[in-house]
Amino acid sequence: MSKIEEISVIRDRGQLTIPNVIRATVNWLRPSAVVRIKASKPDEIIIHPHQQEPKTEWEEIWDNIHLARSFVGKRGRLSKFIEQERQQH
Repeated sequence: MSKIEEISVIRDRGQLTIPNVIRATVNWLRPSAVVRIKASKPDEIIIHPHQQEPKTEWEEIWDNIHLARSFVGKRGRLSKFIEQERQQH
């Protein structure tokens, strides 16, 4: 992407409109986008798209736990076998 430079005005309450020319070239700049703003130098502000932490899929985790506990092997249920092994050691 080539360097684009535009002039904008900061309004009351700190509102800044990012010029359309810039928004058109950066696909993550859209209405309601969450951004991270960093003041790295006194004369520079950097705006990045906010990267959310991966969401923990608890339902999937519990389904996998129940599935693992349901396995039956030569010595019976896997979860009982593991429990007994842990108690012996």
